[in-house]
Amino acid sequence: MKKSLLFIPLVLFMILVAFFFVQLGKNAEGDDPTKLESVLVGKQVPEFRLEDLTEAGRLYDQSIFRGQPLLLNVWATWCPTCYAEHTYLNELAAKGVKIIGLNYKDDRVKAIDWLNNLGNPYLISLFDGNGMLGLDLGVYGAPETFLIDANGVIRYRHAGDVNDRNWNDTLGPIYDQMMAEAKKG
Repeated sequence: MKKSLLFIPLVLFMILVAFFFVQLGKNAEGDDPTKLESVLVGKQVPEFRLEDLTEAGRLYDQSIFRGQPLLLNVWATWCPTCYAEHTYLNELAAKGVKIIGLNYKDDRVKAIDWLNNLGNPYLISLFDGNGMLGLDLGVYGAPETFLIDANGVIRYRHAGDVNDRNWNDTLGPIYDQMMAEAKKG
């Protein structure tokens, strides 16, 4: 075997290492790992028909996202991070932030008990038991929050919990901007 062939694995390894360093460098330059790019940002909420979480048989469609800026919060009782963010969502709702909940791939009875015991920050609670709306939204898991303007257009997607820091730094300013646009419109 030629000695030059022995260097091929070393060269391939060095290329792979260089690739990883470039990728790590991108994240170190300020990329936010909680900001997931979404093909739906700038587009209408997908069409759907889902039942209300607490009132089986009461159906809603995408028209609930028109008329005022809203947050769509994807949550589930099996999600520990959802539990961690729930108190903060109650605080936001008490301050007048409009939130619609999307209970994602969950047990309906457990979800209703959750809201009864921990408080209900949601204007409407949608039940997405099979996860189809979540799939259409590109949800990776719970919690995720979408900021939706008064025209039903998704303006921002946030993966992870909503907390004081990311509300004040990112989500709140976008929500306030959407509110100002809605008042002008």
